[in-house]
Amino acid sequence: MGSKRILITGSNGLLGQKLIHLILDHSNHVLLATSKGENRVASRQDFDFQSLDITNKKMVEAVVNSFAPDVVINTAAMTNVDACESQKEDCIAMNVDGVKNLVAACKKNKAHLIDLSTDFVFDGKSGPYSEDDLPNPLSFYGQSKYDSEKIVINSGLKNWSIARTIIIYGHVENMSRSNIVLWAKGALESGNELTIVDDQFRSPTYAVDLAKGCLLIAEKEKNGIYHLSGKDSMSILELVYNVADFYGLDKTNITPIKSNSLNQAAKRPPITGFVLDKANKELGYFPLSFNDGLKALTKELDNLI
Repeated sequence: MGSKRILITGSNGLLGQKLIHLILDHSNHVLLATSKGENRVASRQDFDFQSLDITNKKMVEAVVNSFAPDVVINTAAMTNVDACESQKEDCIAMNVDGVKNLVAACKKNKAHLIDLSTDFVFDGKSGPYSEDDLPNPLSFYGQSKYDSEKIVINSGLKNWSIARTIIIYGHVENMSRSNIVLWAKGALESGNELTIVDDQFRSPTYAVDLAKGCLLIAEKEKNGIYHLSGKDSMSILELVYNVADFYGLDKTNITPIKSNSLNQAAKRPPITGFVLDKANKELGYFPLSFNDGLKALTKELDNLI
């Protein structure tokens, strides 16, 4: 397999950092990591980093033109679902206009754009979903990601891919925000009272698996939409129970509730989950079970001690 020049956006995030380590440790690709603000990956010095705000068209054009990537993996996004409802302009700037800027730069450089998307493009009435199912987002966040998908699909780019995923978990350096598994573990260890929804079903995705899926798309030069998630589907309540069981924590502080009792700003799809047949067959993407993902996460956490 030939070496590719790969540019990552959002490299400070959970997926972005996992991609950095995967590319450096398991490939001969040339990497440029970019993210808004300063580099947070302090543990290694063997890659190039540039600050990049994807909402700034001139900056995107300059960085992409200078590096001349074969592949751009866009992990940068505004993903706080409720914040997207109240900060619509920021959401559009990041999730829609940022993608427009990347499309323009990729077009000019004949680069393969891999754009990350979400199960929230679906309404959750008939999950699990295949790549051919029609999106119908319930939230502004979901709509922004669906709009960005349509921009990529209709861009005229020779090579483009959309990688949809579901609830990412894992651990990296200097995390700017937690994820549901780490949050649940920490809250249960602290003995906090937890109220957890029992009527939303998801397939939690181990971040390393997702990074592998994205790199497989790049290396196999696959075009189109791919669903990349964990293999196990469960309610959010079951997810938290599984975390408690795995770490031997007390479950008596967990109280089930219904979604409509939360009064959240954004509507969530009740049942998502993905059919992974296409990713299995075309990419060789075979993610860990949730239990094995928790084992892998525990190794990550043990390495911090």
